[in-house]
Amino acid sequence: MTSITSSHQTRTASLWRRFEAPTWLLCTAIYGGWFSLTASFHALPWWVVLPLGAWLVAWQNSLQHEIVHGHPTRWRWLNETLAYAPLGLVMAYPRYRSSHLKHHATATLTCPQDDPESFYIGKADWREMNVVFRLLLTANNTMLGRFVLGPALSYYAFWRGARLHRSELMGYAAHAAALGAVIWWITSYCGIPFWAYVALFAYPGMSLTLMRSYLEHRPADDQAGRTAIVERAPLFGLLFLNNNLHTMHHDHPALPWYELPRIYKKERREVLEHNGNYIFAGYLDVARRYLLKPKDSPAHPGFD
Repeated sequence: MTSITSSHQTRTASLWRRFEAPTWLLCTAIYGGWFSLTASFHALPWWVVLPLGAWLVAWQNSLQHEIVHGHPTRWRWLNETLAYAPLGLVMAYPRYRSSHLKHHATATLTCPQDDPESFYIGKADWREMNVVFRLLLTANNTMLGRFVLGPALSYYAFWRGARLHRSELMGYAAHAAALGAVIWWITSYCGIPFWAYVALFAYPGMSLTLMRSYLEHRPADDQAGRTAIVERAPLFGLLFLNNNLHTMHHDHPALPWYELPRIYKKERREVLEHNGNYIFAGYLDVARRYLLKPKDSPAHPGFD
């Protein structure tokens, strides 16, 4: 009986992973939670809406990242149907997808010219920049600054130099339709003032997302040493879908989010040797070091 039960549990676990059930449950939680929260907006105090709204928007950002890497099915059209709704309003999924895949493909992570997800600038641009923008970018390299200023700077960087190519028109048309549907639901059906949605959902949701990416990468001589590990993050690990183990994600980009901790535990020593021991004990450790102190200069030391 014990062997039969064990065999049944093994088959169940195999099916669970094969069909990526955790990601489907995640989709249900995110979109079910968002619809419920927005529909109940006027019955709840703002201090309840704010953390829940921010969490759901950031959670969807993490889901979109997972979908970029080919989950939860082998059919791209189905995966991207789950990703298109812009709950954070500003970021268009087609542009994010192309930008993030370029980030993974670059041989020079953090390079201002090559890495579209870099917050660094070249030394020549830094020298020519006026003092106000220098202060702004330096503040953005503190954890608190990234939380407060980061979303606005990210929105600007995301759309700066955007060009509509014919091959992307269908994707942007789908984004526009999805954005229109989200805004209609928010403002017309739920009666939420647009400013309130931005203040309680979209902007703080992006702030939470940037808390994850704040120190994912650093300038380093060795490409492998540019990507971080943040351990002991059970709550934020769930929010970020274990992308706090970011070195693991870059080493195994196709691995589903719920498999990363198991593989990391198995390969921890090799991973930390590989990334130059770029590791933090948790996000409290990150805050203790860098809440008000810049983690480094916005001017990349290796590029003019």
